[in-house]
Amino acid sequence: MPEPAPLFMRASVRQPWLWPLVLAAGMAQALSLAVPGSGAPLWWLQLVALALFAHSVFVSATPRRAAGLGWLFATAWLCGTFWWLFISMHTYGGLAAPLAVLAVLGLAAFLGSYYAAAAWLTRKYLPHNRALAALLFAALWLLAELARGQWWTGFPWGAVGYAHVEGPLAVLARTIGVYGMCFVAAFLAAALAQWRPVLWRSTRWWLASVLLVMVWGSLHWQRERALESAERSFTSPPLSLALLQGQIPQDEKFQPGSGIPLALEWYAEQLRQTNASLVVAPETAIPLLPRQLPSGYLEGLTARYTAFGGHQALLVGIPLGSLTEGYTNSVLAFAPDQAQAYEYSKHHLVPFGEFIPPFFRWFTEMMNIPLGDFNRGAIGQKSFEWRGERIAPNICYEDLFGEELGARFVDARHAPTMMVNLSNIGWFGDSVAIDQHLAISRLRALEFERPMIRATNTGATAVIDHRARVTQRLPSQERGVLRAQVQGQSGPTTPYARWVGRWSLWPLWLFGVGLTVLLILSARRREDRRVAQ
Repeated sequence: MPEPAPLFMRASVRQPWLWPLVLAAGMAQALSLAVPGSGAPLWWLQLVALALFAHSVFVSATPRRAAGLGWLFATAWLCGTFWWLFISMHTYGGLAAPLAVLAVLGLAAFLGSYYAAAAWLTRKYLPHNRALAALLFAALWLLAELARGQWWTGFPWGAVGYAHVEGPLAVLARTIGVYGMCFVAAFLAAALAQWRPVLWRSTRWWLASVLLVMVWGSLHWQRERALESAERSFTSPPLSLALLQGQIPQDEKFQPGSGIPLALEWYAEQLRQTNASLVVAPETAIPLLPRQLPSGYLEGLTARYTAFGGHQALLVGIPLGSLTEGYTNSVLAFAPDQAQAYEYSKHHLVPFGEFIPPFFRWFTEMMNIPLGDFNRGAIGQKSFEWRGERIAPNICYEDLFGEELGARFVDARHAPTMMVNLSNIGWFGDSVAIDQHLAISRLRALEFERPMIRATNTGATAVIDHRARVTQRLPSQERGVLRAQVQGQSGPTTPYARWVGRWSLWPLWLFGVGLTVLLILSARRREDRRVAQ
């Protein structure tokens, strides 16, 4: 006699209530990444939202319906996450509002197809065992997140792991990184979706819960021990900082008659006045190529930072290059007694903003965005050394790609002691993008256990310590200078830094694919036995 399906797999033919439920769950997951106003991530809301989606997949009548629900959930979640792209395309890019709306919706719908495929496969090969069902859902969710983060140059903004930068799963960042946290969050959500009060009468569930708590406690203890050991080994005194936030209006930033003179005057004044040991000005703080600047401007600006016996260093964002050689979005660093300026060029460029994908030049020509086609810098560029610290710059959305930042940690002897993010997300107005980006930088600090300094045009200019705590921050959308201190970390590199620097995300790809194949083969073998009976 055929074995009946478990209750969580039994589905009715008509389930119209699932569609609004999934739509609301997708919007809730977007909200969990950063609550407008406070900017705080809500890890518990993320788990509840994903659990509602997992439940809808488990009870869907067919794999096709599960795929439709997966597409709806992901599209709602992603639209709710990066809706602010509309501001850059319409307000600052000049694209007609209906086209800008369609562009955001089209991007979310395209990326949502990864999650639709994951939902289809989950429902198609759903195991009878609850734990195995949760594992299959989590493995496929992991693969969807990895695909979104790496395929077509990658756009991982809003990965669910970022909602857990302050939650219990934060302890996992130093070991498995944000994508590993995505897997664990998806597994917990899928387990929650199948929860029934009767399960707590099962000894197996109690033992599993105790085991999870013990594993979490062990990881937490190891992390605290490593951090305390590193803090006891400080050898360099804290650096005094001055982080400049110019608040140059984005619609004027590259205009010769307004934004450019304002930027050149304000940044020059601040750089002449500050006495901090390390001064950082944000991405394209100087919005002109060096040869386009007034005669003697750059030399006068940097003279105090290059003088023999000086005590100050400067990092400043500026475009470099020429029409024949191509342009780069770069950082120049100046320090006393150094023969030439340190240079860092951005590697991971923003599609449509910093490079034009093949066959899409017609789209960029509809917008008026300056400096839209850059050359790439190399992965793993050397750090800037100053006062015993190895300072690793990254520019704007580069800090989403921990696997690329990890290339600098392969040689522990030369690993960065701190990271600096120079950004200009004024393209997205006074939106939740500012707080979302802050959470991303905080998670990088967790993964590598290194401080992250942020100097931005409009926010969030902040200092994040090696424990991912925001120790100081300027209010967004205000012009000012954040004066602070930062203590570099020269302790052992984290497990995540060691493996991701050498092998990038391939271990997670292999884990996700291997686990998925194993579970699907197991489900098919079980189904063959059932049919034979």
